[in-house]
Amino acid sequence: MEQQGTTFFEDLHSPDLSGVAYKNIQLKKRILTQFANEGNTTLTDLSKTLNISIPKANELVNELIADGLARDYGKTDAGVGRKPNLYGLEPDSAFFVGVEVKNFYINIGLMDFKRNLIKVTLGIPYLLNNTEESLNKLCAVIDQFIQACSVQREKILGIGVNLSGRINYTTGYSYSFFNFHEDPLSRIIESSLGIHTYLENDSRAMAYGEFCSGGVKDEKNVLFVNLDHGIGMGIMVNGQLYYGKSGFAGELGHIPMFNNEILCHCGKKGCLETEASGQAITRLFKERVRQGATSIVSNRRTHPDDIKLDDIINAANNDDTLAIEIITEAGEKIGKGMATLVNLFNPELIILGGSLAATGDYIKLPVKNGLNKYSLSLVNNDTQLSISQLGNKAGIIGACLLVRDRLLAITS
Repeated sequence: MEQQGTTFFEDLHSPDLSGVAYKNIQLKKRILTQFANEGNTTLTDLSKTLNISIPKANELVNELIADGLARDYGKTDAGVGRKPNLYGLEPDSAFFVGVEVKNFYINIGLMDFKRNLIKVTLGIPYLLNNTEESLNKLCAVIDQFIQACSVQREKILGIGVNLSGRINYTTGYSYSFFNFHEDPLSRIIESSLGIHTYLENDSRAMAYGEFCSGGVKDEKNVLFVNLDHGIGMGIMVNGQLYYGKSGFAGELGHIPMFNNEILCHCGKKGCLETEASGQAITRLFKERVRQGATSIVSNRRTHPDDIKLDDIINAANNDDTLAIEIITEAGEKIGKGMATLVNLFNPELIILGGSLAATGDYIKLPVKNGLNKYSLSLVNNDTQLSISQLGNKAGIIGACLLVRDRLLAITS
């Protein structure tokens, strides 16, 4: 059954199909897309949506069942009279792995065909460096996770890897990390693991996860702001991820906002990240501690150099005055930077995600204040501001869904 399903997806992108075979495989793809987007449905509804006869819909669905990709879920409870059968995806027919690579750890998860998270492992210790050793470690972590899963490896149809920085998902190249090979990074990882691998910017993957499975309802124009060690953004325009010409759209953290001499990791000075990112918050917090400021963080970290962003976040959530003060200052600067985007995009919804979003109102309220102060009131009145509902699983979910949906060509 597994091999049949895999063959279908190989046929889906085969250049050798023609005539009736090509038409049928495309109709099957549309049926799977309908199941994936709308859930279980009847043959009658399928025939209307696809503009085909009910016998034809029945024939194609039965072939998908034989392929192990679809399932008969039995009679529907809706309506009166004779109850039609409901058909939908076979959840165990295909699986996808989502990998979120952070500066100091990796989050990784396994999702089935019906987008249920089967297994999640958070906070795997890892140090992100632009070295061959760090890349090998990443591949080893993914491989160990897959080996520990209870599903057959051949059923895993794709791996989505999220990295910060400049990513071109169409080519699979990373221009910020692991860019020392001629081949695209996606192909390097794929060669190591033996499974189709897709690369994506972490903020875009988080945005997609939140859009598909999180706090987005009917909104189509959404900005997802990833507040972590850096500041990134995923942009949803009319329900679709926006990439820009080269695939690098969303570099919110590198808006030149400050007249300072702080060198950003991008090589320029005055970027928003230099004073408002998690990295900046950590630097400022350490400076204040060295100057004699008190914090509960000092109970755990006796030397300022050992203080991590997570320590400051935990301190803020335990009402630590210094942590709250520095996060508040950063939040207002983030809000000022985002005000420009609100004036330009007039979005329906802005979602705050990433590690700093775990502080809740401590980051949300100052961001809101900055937005209100620096954006046009007629524009921001219709923009809602919320905290990510998926939290530290947003990137995993987004990576898995992007792989699944690209496999089905649900997204453009």
